[in-house]
Amino acid sequence: MKNDMPPTPDELTLDEIQQQFATDDAARAYWESIRWPDGPVCPHCKNNEAKTIWKIEANKDKGIRAGLHQCGECDKQFTSTIGTIFEDSHIPLRKWLVAFYLNSASKKGISSLQLQRILGLGSYRTALFMQHRIRHALRETGSVFKLSGTVEADETYIGGKRKYVGKGYRENKVPVVALLERGGRVRSRVMPRVTSKNLKAIVYKNVKPNSEIHTDEHPGYHALKQDYSHHTVKHAMGEYTRRENDRIVTTNGVEGYFSLLKRGVIGTFHHVSEQHLPLYLAEFDHRHNFRFETDGFRTVEALKKAKGKRLMYRRPAN
Repeated sequence: MKNDMPPTPDELTLDEIQQQFATDDAARAYWESIRWPDGPVCPHCKNNEAKTIWKIEANKDKGIRAGLHQCGECDKQFTSTIGTIFEDSHIPLRKWLVAFYLNSASKKGISSLQLQRILGLGSYRTALFMQHRIRHALRETGSVFKLSGTVEADETYIGGKRKYVGKGYRENKVPVVALLERGGRVRSRVMPRVTSKNLKAIVYKNVKPNSEIHTDEHPGYHALKQDYSHHTVKHAMGEYTRRENDRIVTTNGVEGYFSLLKRGVIGTFHHVSEQHLPLYLAEFDHRHNFRFETDGFRTVEALKKAKGKRLMYRRPAN
């Protein structure tokens, strides 16, 4: 049976989302409309025939939980959270949906402590794990499309400050490279070291050949001239934008992305570990890539990515 839930309104606000998802049943129905827009699909055998899938009514006395479905093909039961970041979570689904909205609507991110207070979660650890699950959902997986057209590339270093050393000290920082399609999407990645080999590899993997690449004068980008139209701005000489006929050579777009990322890390999160930095990059990439859309649209696009992804932290075996 096809879901007929109304789409999330473009003018969605926190108050509206709390009213719309005031109960777990309402939140579940909305989530099912996003995961199964054409009706339930069995995650075990991929059966999507409406005639062979039926919903089991919840019965607390018999131990039948809400949202349970039965597949007539494989004879297995399932819910809409199986195979998603919501699976095995004890946090109510309505709180997950509010968390997705807050994450998508906060320009510089929302801290786990603030999320804990707003949602009334039991501990900071629960809020942090919840945030990491959302960020994990936002990460690109599988084969990703390549950027094209005019692409700005730049690198920066994320990390804290250390006393008694100059600004050039980077032993306590993690290098990040970002590729920004002019007027389009951004893709940022953590790198072990900023070298010519690593820069070339990330550009070749993420940008279509013969595209136009704009960078600063870092020598590591020089090798790109073989397969790309490479243009540079000379920051050391105070040049940040240069006009060449009908072309504007600049890296201001990607530097603006880095500025927002750093303000989020410093002002909202205060500290980000190297292990989890890729998750934070996925969060900022998602918000940037849907920056021209409404908070409601951005939230729904984030929820669509929750399918097929799980994040579990286990203590290493001795």
